[in-house]
Amino acid sequence: MEIYGIQFFDLQDLSKLLFKFGINFIFLIVIVRAIYYKVKDDKDYVFTFIMFNILTFFICFLLRKVPMEMGFALGLFAVFGILRYRTEAIPIRQMTYLFIVIGISMINALSNKSISIFEVLFTNGFITLITYLVDSVWFQSIEESKSILYEKIDLIKPDSQEKMMEDLKQRTGLPIHAVKVDKIDFLRDTASITIYYNREE
Repeated sequence: MEIYGIQFFDLQDLSKLLFKFGINFIFLIVIVRAIYYKVKDDKDYVFTFIMFNILTFFICFLLRKVPMEMGFALGLFAVFGILRYRTEAIPIRQMTYLFIVIGISMINALSNKSISIFEVLFTNGFITLITYLVDSVWFQSIEESKSILYEKIDLIKPDSQEKMMEDLKQRTGLPIHAVKVDKIDFLRDTASITIYYNREE
């Protein structure tokens, strides 16, 4: 059925879209909700990952039917690859997850008849498994850091570092093993410091 020369409904294409999107969405939820969110409770990036994945999937799936120049296609995907929000620089770990969700959406959307369903499922499953193993099993004790504005200016001296670490451990509840003083503001009697701790502990 066509309206003004535009196809209104195609059951076969719609079934293919829903099937591929179902595969994509299942693995997306596993990666974002079961792996990323379990390790790092950050709802802002969860929203970003899910929406980037869904938008990239539909763009790739629909545009694969439209003839286009190779330069335009590469430029379109490059925009998604290098995009950064102006309000905040995305940390490297979150940027990696962003690349993962964009990657699986492109794999699921652009797969055609020459790629079997098993290959698509295997690729999605392997990416999900490696993400889980690297981020939650093999390197679970990976070091993390936080920036803190510290007001006890008298404890930033090298000979008072142990006292500063004990104070920070009590106040943050984190197993801190190292502290770095980044900036000192004597006018406000504050210091910008970075604390380091192991996630597993």
